[in-house]
Amino acid sequence: MSQQEIIIRIFQFAILVFALSLHEAAHAWMASRLGDQTARMLGRVTLNPVKHIDPIGTILIPLVMLFLPTYGGFLIGWAKPTPVNTRNFKQITRDDILTTLAGPASNLCAALVATLALIILVHATPAGALAVRELVMGMVDPTLMTSSPLVFPMALIFYLSIWLNLVLAVFNLLPIPPLDGSHIFRHMLPYNALRIYDSLGMISLILMLLVGGPLVMFFVRPALALINGILLSL
Repeated sequence: MSQQEIIIRIFQFAILVFALSLHEAAHAWMASRLGDQTARMLGRVTLNPVKHIDPIGTILIPLVMLFLPTYGGFLIGWAKPTPVNTRNFKQITRDDILTTLAGPASNLCAALVATLALIILVHATPAGALAVRELVMGMVDPTLMTSSPLVFPMALIFYLSIWLNLVLAVFNLLPIPPLDGSHIFRHMLPYNALRIYDSLGMISLILMLLVGGPLVMFFVRPALALINGILLSL
């Protein structure tokens, strides 16, 4: 593994930790706004990763996937679930759905902010325009690391932020327990079907492994292609 690949994977890990923290903090903030202070009292309305880290899902699994050749740099992870007591909501179904959507929405907002940051970078400096173009084209000149020691890392962080936040948003919206999408989908099910749905257990894990990746990329690829097109047209 080259030095450049190691740096990129370290950036990926750091961005993933931030994106997961943002996701859970958004759940906690929305629940607090809608009347449930459970997560706020536990200090979860914060971007501080310490409050959200799951030792296995946030640290161990992502590092293994990033640095073991078997996984080829593929990345996925999770943080501690945000505790929500729906009995504190005024309108349980509506408020539970809004609290659930806050997590993926925060990641989509982060991806948008990162895209705007790259647009600004393209117009701010020739080095920024070159770095963004090479990242989009997937043909990064290693000399950029040394010739643009500030601009290139910034562009790399923003570009990786777009990809990782899009993946997290779409992945969490899949209607597979215990992902966020399942919290929304379960409100549409009759009682008998709901009992079966909530008890999927290992079947959920198998579904995530078999169809999770292809489904996520089915939605992420067009979105990333659109963003790449915008960046290349600048």
